This record gives sequence, C-alpha cells and structure tokens, in this order.
Amino acid sequence: MEVLLGAAGGMIIAVLMMAWLGTFARWFIVPGVDGGFVKDYGVLIKAHIDFVLMSLYCLGFYAAAKAANVEIPVLACWLIAIGGFTNPGVFVIAAFKPDFWQALWVKVYTGLSFIVTTAGFIWAASILVGRAFSAA
Repeated sequence: MEVLLGAAGGMIIAVLMMAWLGTFARWFIVPGVDGGFVKDYGVLIKAHIDFVLMSLYCLGFYAAAKAANVEIPVLACWLIAIGGFTNPGVFVIAAFKPDFWQALWVKVYTGLSFIVTTAGFIWAASILVGRAFSAA
C-alpha cells in the first residue's frame, strides 16, 4: 500500500509545479511562459486541481485502509497511482497544446486512463465497503 504514499508525494510535487507555472504565467509574468509556453491557463488550473484531488484520494485510501486494518492489493494501488498521474496528465498536455484533443491517440489514452483509475478506485473501495459490512 506504500505505493499510494509514494504516488501521493509525486502528485503533491506536480501540484506545486503547476502552481508555480501558473503563477509565472499569470501573476509574475515571465516572458514566453504566458501565451507562449502555457497556451490555456484555465486548463492548467484544471490539471492543478486534478493532481490535488488524486493525491488526496491516494492518501485517503491509504489512511482508511490503515484505520480499518485491511490491505488494499498492490495491483489496485498501482492502478490508482497510474490513474492519479495519467488523468491530470491529459490536462497538462492540453494546457500546452490545446488542439491535441483532436488526435485519436488522445481519446484512446484518456479512455484507458479513466478505465485504469476507475478499476483501482472500485477495487480499493470495495475492500473498504466489505470491511465496513463485516465489522457491523
């Protein structure tokens, strides 16, 4: 389950990177970043928020499993971790290249990312729900 902690740490680093990049693109303007490097500031903010949420999911699943004294399978943890990076990754790419949504590979990547993430979340959540009902 430590995979979730490592992933959350990586996502928190990504959150900070997005925050600084957004700051340099909008508030402390660095020539070439706003409108040059960052094409869509709003989508950059979506990436930032998605990384925050995904890191919280990792930490939440880890804490809930520890509190319930259950183990989430390593594969489920990896699915959550991979999805935690790939889902916001779509927004990161779009912030720099807004027209990338038209490419078929992006649609396939996005679909696979959602499937992987959903599978991990459902697997981990079902273990917690099962523990809750067995304890009642």
